[in-house]
Amino acid sequence: MKETDFHLKGSVVTTVLLELHRFSFPDVINQIKEKIDQAPHFFSQAPLIIDVSKLESDMSLIELNSLVSQVTALGFRPIGWRSVGAGLPTWHNDFHLPLLPPSKTRSITPPIVETEKNPDVVVKTIVQEKVVSQPTKVITKPIRSGQQVYAEGDLVILAPVGAGAEVLAEGNIHVYGALRGRALAGVNGDVNARIFCKSMEAELVAIAGNFMLSDALHEIIWKESAQVLLNGENLEILAL
Repeated sequence: MKETDFHLKGSVVTTVLLELHRFSFPDVINQIKEKIDQAPHFFSQAPLIIDVSKLESDMSLIELNSLVSQVTALGFRPIGWRSVGAGLPTWHNDFHLPLLPPSKTRSITPPIVETEKNPDVVVKTIVQEKVVSQPTKVITKPIRSGQQVYAEGDLVILAPVGAGAEVLAEGNIHVYGALRGRALAGVNGDVNARIFCKSMEAELVAIAGNFMLSDALHEIIWKESAQVLLNGENLEILAL
């Protein structure tokens, strides 16, 4: 049998979901800019899914195309969109991006933003889902910038996580060193997952899609042992 020249494999990709509640230019774009200003490096070149399923009024194809152009100019890379199956707009087959199935992720409100002032747009991280659970994964070497580690269960890291690195787990994350990169626990929606680290210096921490950026962490706990948990729809950062 001839050996194939390639392999098709599934992968885990951190994606940004733009969930629209109301739509008007330039308000939505200004609010998205505010989010980007909080973590420009995190959102730069980030894959983006546009979700119009919760819009209070219909959106035209021209408006959606305009939105795609503007978020692309802001540095995002749109890869698809979502809408309500029974309420698909009449023009859905004419839009150039693929229509994606509904997400199983929970609705979130980033705790670093006052939602009363920004009601029209919610930006959240999502992760493509895995199916099979696995035992705890233990990593003994440092996770360096640009590296990504995924665990289909709990993730234990006996070394530092460098800036620009990303660690993800369907369960809890334990870092017995400095956490300087991004840590996302409960990526399949486990609201009981937690993040533990010896020194909190993270760029971003997230539980079940709810996230907090470094600016907010600086004001709560910084360079100290900490745990991250979800209380309702808000993240709590507690000292260990």
